[in-house]
Amino acid sequence: MTISADSTAVTTPPLKAWTERGGALLRLRLARPKANLIDVAMTEAIEAALAEHQNDRHLRAVLLDHEGPHFSYGASIAEHLPEPCPAMLRGMHGMVRRLVEFPLPVLVAIRGWCLGGGLELACAGHLLFAAPDARLGQPEIKLAVFAPAGSCLLPERIGQAKADEMLLSGDPMNAAQALACGLINHLADDPEVAALAWFDNHLARHSASALRRATLASRRDYAARIRAKLEWVERYYLDDLMALEDPLEGLNAFLEKRPAKWRDS
Repeated sequence: MTISADSTAVTTPPLKAWTERGGALLRLRLARPKANLIDVAMTEAIEAALAEHQNDRHLRAVLLDHEGPHFSYGASIAEHLPEPCPAMLRGMHGMVRRLVEFPLPVLVAIRGWCLGGGLELACAGHLLFAAPDARLGQPEIKLAVFAPAGSCLLPERIGQAKADEMLLSGDPMNAAQALACGLINHLADDPEVAALAWFDNHLARHSASALRRATLASRRDYAARIRAKLEWVERYYLDDLMALEDPLEGLNAFLEKRPAKWRDS
């Protein structure tokens, strides 16, 4: 989820999608720099592109990257407010489930900031490639909210202790730290080039039908755990957290560019 200011009057398509490598690789590119907000329009576009290509028998992988210097500042703060929040969470969690359960490897190339909903999006993929300038974090706690999908994905990816550190402090990791704890798989000066090379060297030569079955088999239990956790955490976020005063204060303070005044309630 968060942590970014909102753009206004956005009319450009949020995502670019195409195939290459003879139809073996689906390219998805976040296309609203520099923030690349993970708003409802973005989550719907990503989920629709994946659904469209899910049953393509010649597809072998997906590569998700971004325009601009930053992967994503996170989700829309305005969409966290009480009225739009349920739709925002449904969109975010539907996208995460689609990625986690996608029957082929999803490679992610990251530069610059990868925060909040941007990191939740990235962590739903299989292999993460990041540039040395990458900074990855879940800063939601600073607004008196928390990262629902991040709370499900990070303990699975980097272990409970390191996930607790990220989720409770809200502080980002640099790329070297992320590599050391397993949050990213590969550090590269050009993560898009590195991800393409990994596809060419390790996936392109395999049977698409075998890759599909290997991916589903590898993630079967993991996907079931994530689906169950997301169902619980969505209800908890909406019914418990959003009934408190501090989350609304934190969100409004951010939008109004002022310090928050916590009531601890």
